[in-house]
Amino acid sequence: MTVAPVGSGFATTVEALRLHEWQLGPGQPTLVMDQFPAEDFHLIVDDRSDVHVSSKDGRFYLGWFPLGRPGTDGEGWKIAVSGTAKVRGYHLSFDIETPSDIVAAAVVPVLETSRRVRQPSAHE
Repeated sequence: MTVAPVGSGFATTVEALRLHEWQLGPGQPTLVMDQFPAEDFHLIVDDRSDVHVSSKDGRFYLGWFPLGRPGTDGEGWKIAVSGTAKVRGYHLSFDIETPSDIVAAAVVPVLETSRRVRQPSAHE
């Protein structure tokens, strides 16, 4: 069944207007945390049970705050990458109810675009 346009040229079907189910709730935070290997990242669980992950060079940070990040209005996740002297860094935030699948998907390209910097040896 097609609904007749009402002067705007817009047309749709009744089927297209049906409700959808959407993933809601925080899900499993391990989907995010499992992406960080111990050889490259530090993981700390603090006294509030907040989880902090940082790269060993200190330029990447991810925080999970199940009860909300202190001083914010319901921020549940914080991802930050420090900049350099020439390029600014960036940060992303998600609230406490953002599904962890979405946060995990946001972390993937961040990790994929990182690369190890070759350190000069003592003989160079």
